[in-house]
Amino acid sequence: MKVDKQEVKKKDVAKAYEKYSKQFTPKPTYFSNCLKAFIVGGLVCTVAYYVSNFLVGKGLPEKDAIIYVTIGIVALAQLLTGFGVFDSIARFAGAGVIVPISGFANSMVAPAIEFKKEGPVLGVGAKLFSIAGPVLVCGITSATIVGVIYWIIGLF
Repeated sequence: MKVDKQEVKKKDVAKAYEKYSKQFTPKPTYFSNCLKAFIVGGLVCTVAYYVSNFLVGKGLPEKDAIIYVTIGIVALAQLLTGFGVFDSIARFAGAGVIVPISGFANSMVAPAIEFKKEGPVLGVGAKLFSIAGPVLVCGITSATIVGVIYWIIGLF
């Protein structure tokens, strides 16, 4: 078995660099990150809940109120992304604002804004679904499969 000295040297350099870079890499604060995500995500959900209840109290059917609240969250996330504020909020709150539908809105708008200088078709149109597209494909495909299975089970 022949050992290449250059390969061994490359691996040693890589290990040394990894060890060196770990000295300057900040340690993640898992508890703090989870707490911030929990509080901000809970705040988003609480506000949405109260807005939904307010709309129901004004006579709107519950299903419609939920749809309007969802549209409002998406629109607000799009506006915040457009003004460049969403990224700062997401850096602070993490999954608290990324996991709800606001993260989906951000994933649609951010690439569109980034590539708008390339034109409406090849820029915005082509990049609009670059992040969210695979999520949509997987979601629609899995929903279709589960729906067909549910339908087949209902036949018996």
